[in-house]
Amino acid sequence: MTPASASIADVVAHRAYLVRFAMRRLRDPMLAEDAVHDVFEAVLSGRAAFAGRAALRSWLTAVLKNKIVDSLRRSPIHESLDADEGGEGTGRPGHDAICPLPGPEEVAEQRELLDRALAGIEALPAGLRDAIRLRVIEERSAESACRELGISEENLFVRVHRARKRLLS
Repeated sequence: MTPASASIADVVAHRAYLVRFAMRRLRDPMLAEDAVHDVFEAVLSGRAAFAGRAALRSWLTAVLKNKIVDSLRRSPIHESLDADEGGEGTGRPGHDAICPLPGPEEVAEQRELLDRALAGIEALPAGLRDAIRLRVIEERSAESACRELGISEENLFVRVHRARKRLLS
């Protein structure tokens, strides 16, 4: 890869990271996949060109952020509240303002799920707990996690797989 270009394989290697990034912002797997697809389409069609002034992942993330903003602007949830001519709202219940934030019940439910997940992680054996913490919670690279744990990359993936399997059972 030359500094001013990126191969398709180099770009696609960042797909999992980009999907996770988009999921955290959009909270919808389909929209996240669409946004990442739009990034790849822009890169491959030449509408977005990597100039090598930043790391490839940083540049792809910046392109993805712009795609997410475009997606949110097209969303009916984010339409202007005074889109009608009078500026007085539609007069129909539930159509004057849409709050995208979760309600109190949903927040309480999410906190309860998070508490159970964290308790489950804490109950794992140390090797599995450390692997899932570094790789999934802290989103460290496999290389960084392996270096800290003193294990091979294959062993890391096995530990993360076993930890997930135990958490889901």
